[in-house]
Amino acid sequence: MSTPTTRQLTGLHTRYLFTETIRVPIAVIGTTLFPSLSLLFFVVPQSFAQNPRLATAATAQLAVFAVMSVCLFTYGVGVAEDRALPWDGYTRTLPVGPAPRLIGRLLNGLAFVVIGLVPLVLIARLLTAATLSPSRLALTAAALLVAGVPLFGIGISIGYSLSTKAALAVAQSLLMPLAFGGGLFLPPEMFPGWLDSISRWLPTRAGRDLVVTATTGVALPGTTTLVLGGWTLLAGSLAVWAYRRDEGRRFQ
Repeated sequence: MSTPTTRQLTGLHTRYLFTETIRVPIAVIGTTLFPSLSLLFFVVPQSFAQNPRLATAATAQLAVFAVMSVCLFTYGVGVAEDRALPWDGYTRTLPVGPAPRLIGRLLNGLAFVVIGLVPLVLIARLLTAATLSPSRLALTAAALLVAGVPLFGIGISIGYSLSTKAALAVAQSLLMPLAFGGGLFLPPEMFPGWLDSISRWLPTRAGRDLVVTATTGVALPGTTTLVLGGWTLLAGSLAVWAYRRDEGRRFQ
């Protein structure tokens, strides 16, 4: 019998994680549909929904929120839940190494990002004046990926350093402050000066500005690249530390 390749094992882990997640419908609904419902109830009824630039910016903000939700819950809480199961400990002791499962988890999260973005885009296309030219489609996808990197690192840090209950509490505590403070619900133009100054140093604000620039072509604030780079480095370092700490505690 031939030994499964890394690609085959990655595919198996991806399908397993996706099936495991989809079996809890309320978790999927809460993570993927809330951004679409926010657009439907808080943007569509407003007059600015018929302004192409403003409607597109509002949709872009909520797209970042969809990415953040997946990062905090699918990666953060999901990893913490898996760590509490004997199956996770068993798979991490297999000779194939951690790569197939880690890549499978990454692909599973990306799948739920897409699932969350599809209804958001459909509502924006059908019920608002939001528009995205084909030339900006790839740029927007790249911007969402870049905006999601530090959020992914935060999620992984939560998942590998906290218990399930603690991870859920921390994810819920971070979700709304990062969303509101990052301008994902209200545009930063509506912020008072003090809040705008704080907001500019949040990863969600930097991600929001990057995605809005990609979709609408507005000027990119000068601090965006610096903030995204700094948060990516910090969150990535925390994620690596949390993973190695967990490995040391459980398998050595």
